[in-house]
Amino acid sequence: MKAVTEVRPPLIARAVPYLPLGLFVALGASLAYVFRLPCRTGGWNDQTTVYTNFCYTDIFPLYFDRQLAAENPYFAQVPFDKHVEYPVVLGEVMQVFAWIARLLRPGPPRLVEGVQAPLFYDFTVVFLGVCLVAGVLLMAAVAGPTRRWDALWYALAPSVILAAYINWDFVAGALSMGVLLAWARKRQVLAGVLLGLAIATKFYPLMFVGALFLLTLRTGRWRPFLVTMGAAVAAWLVVNVPFMVLAWDGWRRFYVFSQDRGVDWGSPWLFFQNKGWPVLGDMDVSTLGMASLLLLCVGIAVLTLAAPRRPRLAQICFLALAAFMMTNKVWSPQFVLWLVPLAVLARPNWKPLALWQVAEVWYFFAIWLYLLGQPPLDRDDLGIGDDTYFTAVWGRVITIGIMMAFVVRDILRPHKDLVRQGDVDDQGGGVFDGAPDRFTLAPATR
Repeated sequence: MKAVTEVRPPLIARAVPYLPLGLFVALGASLAYVFRLPCRTGGWNDQTTVYTNFCYTDIFPLYFDRQLAAENPYFAQVPFDKHVEYPVVLGEVMQVFAWIARLLRPGPPRLVEGVQAPLFYDFTVVFLGVCLVAGVLLMAAVAGPTRRWDALWYALAPSVILAAYINWDFVAGALSMGVLLAWARKRQVLAGVLLGLAIATKFYPLMFVGALFLLTLRTGRWRPFLVTMGAAVAAWLVVNVPFMVLAWDGWRRFYVFSQDRGVDWGSPWLFFQNKGWPVLGDMDVSTLGMASLLLLCVGIAVLTLAAPRRPRLAQICFLALAAFMMTNKVWSPQFVLWLVPLAVLARPNWKPLALWQVAEVWYFFAIWLYLLGQPPLDRDDLGIGDDTYFTAVWGRVITIGIMMAFVVRDILRPHKDLVRQGDVDDQGGGVFDGAPDRFTLAPATR
């Protein structure tokens, strides 16, 4: 008998169902641009204007302070703390658009950078909008045909629109969704290359490695995992080694900054520090954060290996990333962009997601109002105090904790998992989808 060859529809036919979703995400990206217009039209020079209009973005300050109009952010002969504090892919994305602005408005940097800055901002935002469109469509593909419209959360969630262009997070978001889709389609080399590039853009996709490892340990599918990790390491080295060799100080700035950075806005540790409450004596916050993250990761590992049914990849990625954010020294408003797609893929239930969105929106407004009352502005007539601000900090912690609890419940009671209704195992699991257990702690825990 001749083997039956699967006939796939043409690319255009496969793309048509995604077009309406693409229009919605383009709408979300446009709304985010309009929301920040007060800063785009010159308000970046006035902190009071920035905070009262809730339009803060890192794009303008870093353009000026890191001298992007004149020099490469890694090779520049500047003081160490003036190098760009991001991994190399993101730093070079910044440089590309600085070059474009320089070509369109040539001249001595100090004379024309005020004219180049809006161009740099516009090109950067357009690129980030394209990355958002790509990330949403890739997420929809990961979710599968029956749950494609869950990606609307990533396209139009209030927190996404509000935090969209604070930083360059959509670049890593698109790469991260590409990783999950490539893995789901069993293209391990591509998944590894995208993972290496994602980690060289923002560090948080590193949490995916732990999720893949745990599910590999449970299923015994080691070859795909090792191929993916090998490709990830190779891709990371390809983009990093030239900077390590030729611009060591510029390259290591991100890693030194991450290690030395103190407790900053949004972190629960800031609450304890502000109140003067000792937490485990005089332990350094970096050590305390790492210990807390390690403890949560051990819990996630036990859950993954002891659950009655193998958890879905998106569930473990969500739990790992949420644990990382809750224990980190810094929890910036734009970090919500990391978590939204994974939260929806892990548990597309609108009630806890909506509750979390309320908390994120409150935090977004609270941080700028709080900064109005802090030095150097000290505008107590416009800002809010410590106690009000920390309600927003803990609101995020509590609502994400609630979502994590629901995901844990779905893992322990798989019949409660909305994604697994209709005899679905793991749409985005790739080689894990339908795989039998090879190593599990479940018999020992019963």
